[in-house]
Amino acid sequence: MRVFLFILTNNLIPIFALISIGVLIDRKFHLDVSTLSKVNLYFLVPAFVFANIYSTKIPLDMLKALAIVILILITNWCLGNLVGKIMRFDTGLTNAFVNSLMFYNSGNFGVPLITLIYSNKPFVVNGETPYLDFALTVQVIVLIVQNVTTNNIGVFNASKASGGTAAAFKKALKLPAPYFVVAAFLLKLLPYDLTQFPLWPAFNYARNGLVAIALLTLGVQLSHTKFRLRDPKVYLSVFSRLICGPIIALLLVLLFGIKGVMAQVLVISSGLPTAVNTALISVEFKNHPDFASQVVMMSTIMSSVTLTLVIYFATNMFPV
Repeated sequence: MRVFLFILTNNLIPIFALISIGVLIDRKFHLDVSTLSKVNLYFLVPAFVFANIYSTKIPLDMLKALAIVILILITNWCLGNLVGKIMRFDTGLTNAFVNSLMFYNSGNFGVPLITLIYSNKPFVVNGETPYLDFALTVQVIVLIVQNVTTNNIGVFNASKASGGTAAAFKKALKLPAPYFVVAAFLLKLLPYDLTQFPLWPAFNYARNGLVAIALLTLGVQLSHTKFRLRDPKVYLSVFSRLICGPIIALLLVLLFGIKGVMAQVLVISSGLPTAVNTALISVEFKNHPDFASQVVMMSTIMSSVTLTLVIYFATNMFPV
């Protein structure tokens, strides 16, 4: 019981505190969620991804992480379509359900969660955090895959039921994060150390600002969601995301023989709540927006319980 309380108080309560502040600020000042989302999507996330990729040595072992993340995505796609077929959902609802399983909050929830986990006991050694950079590198791999696929496959899924696929793909190509990924890898090949460039501190400031601003944004977005308790489809999606997600990741991790911090991060991140962007996409393309918003709200709330269990299980099953 003490371990569960430690995980809850040191890893999850700080996150939900910032989310709650975002809710309260929005209730008081009625913030523009679209503007905040653009700040995250077009500035903070690209800067975070670029700075982390460029400044972190990415070993070949990360290819294993990449493979696992892609396989998790594919498996969730299959699971979502299977459930949709069994439950006889229409095409639009099936696609919204698939999105709710495939895409999780790897950025504005996952990054701060992983940061907090590996900045606290038992991962602090002599006042240092030797596992933090590696854990964040794994999470960056998750973030890259999720960011790229949410804004093309996710948009495609949401738009299939109402048309406009070509326009959706054109919009996806305007998102900056994938280009910053490519730029970071290309610049790593140059002999010049970009961290010595005078503008590098600006990237660090932006990278460090992602956690707080992203969580506040999530709170503002959730503040705009109407809370209901009557839709069983929502609970089915939440169960599939928060429970089946980590189980799928665990099986793949065991299959590939991955251990230690990488295994921990892959399993933990697979239990994150549904990405807020899935709700925004559903709203934009008018594809069951109420269902999508409810899933984001319920999965975020219920993850406070399920993630405590997942963190405890993952860190004990894959010791470092």
